[in-house]
Amino acid sequence: MASVLLTRRIPSSVLGLLEAEHTVDLYTGDGAIPRDELIRRVRDKDALICVLSDKIDGELLDAAPALKIVATIAVGYDNLDVPAARRRGVVATNTPDVLTEATAELTWALILGIARRVAEGDRLIRAGGWKRWGLDFMLGMELRGKQLGIVGAGRIGRAVAAKAPAFGMRVVFAKRERNGAAPSANEMSLDELLVTSDIVSLHAPSTPETRHLINKRTLARMKRSAILVNTARGALVDEEALAWALSEHLIAGAALDVYEREPADQPLLKDFENVLLVPHLGSATRETRTAMAELAVRNVLAVLGGDAPLTPIP
Repeated sequence: MASVLLTRRIPSSVLGLLEAEHTVDLYTGDGAIPRDELIRRVRDKDALICVLSDKIDGELLDAAPALKIVATIAVGYDNLDVPAARRRGVVATNTPDVLTEATAELTWALILGIARRVAEGDRLIRAGGWKRWGLDFMLGMELRGKQLGIVGAGRIGRAVAAKAPAFGMRVVFAKRERNGAAPSANEMSLDELLVTSDIVSLHAPSTPETRHLINKRTLARMKRSAILVNTARGALVDEEALAWALSEHLIAGAALDVYEREPADQPLLKDFENVLLVPHLGSATRETRTAMAELAVRNVLAVLGGDAPLTPIP
């Protein structure tokens, strides 16, 4: 039997799959496992199942010479130095596909929530501030006939786009580089997308090229009536620039599920009434989180059994 370190609790049904074949060392503390404890406990392990808050770098990999696989329970792998793992012969896997629909659903929850001022209205009632009804009371944006601009045409971006016709919205995608190929009918440059879209929804990966893709310059290109939505990666948005744009009324609002620093209380954004903030809930359904954990476990079982991983990081 091999030895596996788990840095988070996972559903018991999934944990049972792992325990049936290998010895499991489960971290049961609240929050993220401390860095020094992670390094200490991984030293003799054959496999590591981790989450985005666990930094897996060369130092940690060097401390675990027997490690064969690192399986992160996430689609993103910003926390994982994949080249460092490859150099040491360690397989790196993630959990794509299984959270696509859950994240797309949350994206629409944010779009509807900010466009129709749902959280703002909830706060008003809870504070005892609802005193009247009027034709001009808490007016929001109707989605029908509006343009949804999607930045990032991967699985989640396409799943979000597929739901747009139900709300009467037309969809455009930011044009991707394809070796000189002509753009499709619903593609346009990022600049044109920002200038013309009523909702701009981010679904791009976090890379050096996409860091602060949304900044003062790009925010200034958006419609003053537009809304920014981010369920992708926090680093895509310069939060200082976003706070500036909101204070200058350059855009109508923003809805965010991800942030540059997590967890944190978002001091730059939390006082804006026209901002909807949720704590990284994109994949937070029972069904999806269970499927993510199971996929990570099955990757570990495959590699430790001498087989190829199901979802290696490309």
